[in-house]
Amino acid sequence: MKPTIPTERLILRAFSEGDAESFFAYASQPRVNCFLRDKVATLEEAAEKLQQRSREDDYFAVCLKENGTLIGELFYHKEEPDTFSVGWHFNADCGGVGYARESAEALLRYLFLEQEARRVFAYTEDDNVPSQKLCEKLGMRREGLFMEFISFTTYEDGTPKYENTYQYALLKKEWLHQKSSQVVSR
Repeated sequence: MKPTIPTERLILRAFSEGDAESFFAYASQPRVNCFLRDKVATLEEAAEKLQQRSREDDYFAVCLKENGTLIGELFYHKEEPDTFSVGWHFNADCGGVGYARESAEALLRYLFLEQEARRVFAYTEDDNVPSQKLCEKLGMRREGLFMEFISFTTYEDGTPKYENTYQYALLKKEWLHQKSSQVVSR
């Protein structure tokens, strides 16, 4: 069963049927190509996708604590016994106030402490600067740039459009060191 994780301003929880409209608001207009596969065209499609997500353990709905409104999502996938890939997708109208960072910090804490992750990594397209900045704020290091790594869409002639993709990562021991340094500096 998926835990509910409170932060200062947010609640991370399983998706529910009541999230369909808020989910539709950001999933109907993805800002980056990697979310094109999750694009929904109708409220009904949004509700169907949420039913699926509500049964999956690797998605968290990110909601405002004050009113329960869904503003985005976090996801993780176990890649190896102790390695997880992570990602996020937020409503653009909720940007610029630290919600992505606050929720992603909670996700890292959950993965490192509850899921016993040794290593967490994220992929971000080379033109997705906000996601790159979030990775850096989370203390992740840029490990490399994969040229023409993956295709999420095609050009008008039908040929694949390949994305250049950065990989960021963070080890548990690095995360623990960051947390202990933050406590000491306070």
